[in-house]
Amino acid sequence: MVLRLVGPSGELADSPHASQGGAASWTCAFVNNMPDGAFDSTERQFSELLVTASQDNVIDLRRYAIAGVPRSERTAPRIAREYEDIAAIRDNPPDLLIVTGSNPLELHIEDEPYWDDLTGLLSWASENVSSMVLSCLSAHAALSIFDGIDRLHLAHKCTGVFAQQVDVTHPLGTGIEHEIFLPHSRTNTVALDALLDAGYQVPVYSDEVGWSVATREINGAQMVLIQGHPEYDPSSLLREYHRDVGRYARHERDDLPCLPYHCVAPEDWAQLEHLHEEVTGDHRDPALVERYPFDEVGERAPWTWRKMANQLYANWLASVAQRRN
Repeated sequence: MVLRLVGPSGELADSPHASQGGAASWTCAFVNNMPDGAFDSTERQFSELLVTASQDNVIDLRRYAIAGVPRSERTAPRIAREYEDIAAIRDNPPDLLIVTGSNPLELHIEDEPYWDDLTGLLSWASENVSSMVLSCLSAHAALSIFDGIDRLHLAHKCTGVFAQQVDVTHPLGTGIEHEIFLPHSRTNTVALDALLDAGYQVPVYSDEVGWSVATREINGAQMVLIQGHPEYDPSSLLREYHRDVGRYARHERDDLPCLPYHCVAPEDWAQLEHLHEEVTGDHRDPALVERYPFDEVGERAPWTWRKMANQLYANWLASVAQRRN
């Protein structure tokens, strides 16, 4: 389990996951488009999945950022120190590419401030990278770029942990149970029928919230689209809700926060639901949010998708190795 972080100048950065010796089996470019509040945790979550999936292989990970994604004074210095501008990826074409989701700012994806950079990256990667994993908004972007499929805005945010069905005969479904659970957190979707009509295989899907994992080849590259969030920690959804309900209670936003389904242990659900009803009802009071034990409840949240997430990424790397042979 070896993952080495490579700095902007090509130096090996300190990493909790790896010794410094040995040749890399793969190079992986990681493009982190998440907003500041989730920037660090997203890097950690994807890194941990790669560590587990790599087994005895060595992966050199280079980190990239798109300038069009808004940044605060807190995150910008770390990006300048440890990340490279997205244009530099063309100088060191990786074997693998991971592009995270992002906070949607516009109703139409083509109006996002980083759209041109993202379009250029994915178009270039389709001809220069062996395989790529595209998460959430980036998956929707790929469907628009390569297939002309538009995302649909949901009337209510899809957020929670939902039952999924797995095609265990598909290489990405190998070793995963037929029925699993997986988090979703998104305000947009793409219809399953549109993917099937465009020639995608869909190894993980849900009757309740639609597809979660879809894949096909594009210009010779393997493209894996993930509409769910297998990288999430057990408390990720609860932290998102804490942020949103806090902003609502403080009158920083007026759209009602959505309570994620099954985001806490069963014994904590009634208390969380009561808080939600109070804050979104007649008691829009920040003190209610401040008194709720979010950290304590988050520590008890179940991680029902952890085994599945690790196996999915192990299957992805195995599929990449098979493409080499």
